[in-house]
Amino acid sequence: MTTFTIRGAFYARRGYWQPFQKDHDATSDAEAREWVLSEIGSCHHVRRGQIRVDAITAAPAAQNPPASGR
Repeated sequence: MTTFTIRGAFYARRGYWQPFQKDHDATSDAEAREWVLSEIGSCHHVRRGQIRVDAITAAPAAQNPPASGR
């Protein structure tokens, strides 16, 4: 799995865009996007239309340690 960094903003209840940055292990950037929409939506009670994803980047391979066989 690759670690993706997702950056964006969501519309907060006080009427401003709150920026966020999340890291997530996923098999693709589409899966990482889906996860962040679900995570931000459930934690902050905002709809997907109120979440703006600006960038999804994969972390360099050196930052991704191999998975242990446990």
